[in-house]
Amino acid sequence: MNDPGSTASASTRRLSGDPAGIAEAARLLRAGRLVAFPTETVYGLGADATDPEAVARIFAAKERPRFNPLIAHLPDPAAARRQGRFDAFAEALAAAFWPGPLTLVVPATAETTVCDLARAGLPSVALRVPGNPLARDLLQAFGRPLAGPSANRSGRVSPTCADHVLADLDGRIAALLDGGATRVGVESTVVACLGGWPRLLRPGGITRAALAAVLGQEPETAAEADAARPAGPGLLASHYAPRARVRLDATALEPGEAALLFGGARPDGLGQARAVRDLSPGGDLAEAAAQLFGALRALDASGAPCIAVSPIPESGLGEAIRDRLTRAAAPR
Repeated sequence: MNDPGSTASASTRRLSGDPAGIAEAARLLRAGRLVAFPTETVYGLGADATDPEAVARIFAAKERPRFNPLIAHLPDPAAARRQGRFDAFAEALAAAFWPGPLTLVVPATAETTVCDLARAGLPSVALRVPGNPLARDLLQAFGRPLAGPSANRSGRVSPTCADHVLADLDGRIAALLDGGATRVGVESTVVACLGGWPRLLRPGGITRAALAAVLGQEPETAAEADAARPAGPGLLASHYAPRARVRLDATALEPGEAALLFGGARPDGLGQARAVRDLSPGGDLAEAAAQLFGALRALDASGAPCIAVSPIPESGLGEAIRDRLTRAAAPR
C-alpha cells in the first residue's frame, strides 16, 4: 500500500537533513502527506495533527488501532501551551525536561488544533517538544502540531535509524527525513498531569528518579491502561513486538534460540544460540537503551523462533528497557 493520497507507486523519498530537505518535508506535510522524521528517542511518523485525513493516513500506514492516541510534537513550550492546560506540575516538568524525551498528557484547551482523531476522542492531549534540532527545525518550518508515533508498523520494533523506517514503511509514506541514528533509543517518558498527583503512564528516556527530583517525590504509577481504550500513547499490552517470541530473564538458552544479553552475561547454552547481541557489554543502561530496538530487529532477522533475554536491572533506564521487553513478550 502506497502513501494514501498519492498517485505515485515509487518508493519512499529519502530527504537530507539540510534546508532543502526540511523545506520539502514541510511542504509534503502541509499537503497532507506522511513524512518520517528523527527525534532523539526514535524516528516518528509525521502527519499534520490538525488534519483528520492526514492523521487517518498514519493509522492506515502503521495498521494502528484508532483508539490509541498520538503524541503531538511542537517546536517550543509556548506552542505546546496553546494546545493544552498546564498545571504547576506540568509547568515544572516542561521547564526541566523540554526540549527532550518527555511527553505530557494534559487537558486539551478549547482552542486546541490537534484533531479529535489524533486525541482518540479523549479530552486530553499528549504533547512533546523534542530535543533533536532537526526535528525542531522541521516543526518550525511546518508551523503546525505534528502527530508523530514511532515510524514502524503497529506492534513492530521501533526504528532508531533511517534504514529501520524504510524496512517497515518503504512505499507506504511519501518521504523520510534522514537524521542518522537516534541518541536515546527508547520512546519518551509519558506523564499525565490531569489533576491530582502526576501519573507515570510510560517509562522512557526520562527516568523515574529524574522526575522525582523535580516533583519532590515519585509520580504515581498508573495501572495498566484499559486494553480497549488506552489513556496515553504506547500503552497497548502487546507492543514493540518482533515476530519471534520473547522470553525474559533467561539464564539458559534452548537450542536454536537467539540471545539478547546485557553486561557481558554468559547464560548456559550460549554456544548453541542462533544469533547473539549484547546491548552493553560494560553494563551501561544508556548504551543498552540506544541499542535495544536495533538489536531486536537483528535477532528477529536471524529466523530464531524465540529471543531469550538475559536479566536487565530495573533501576534508571532499565525500567524503560524492561517495559519495552515486557510488551514485546506479551501474548499476541
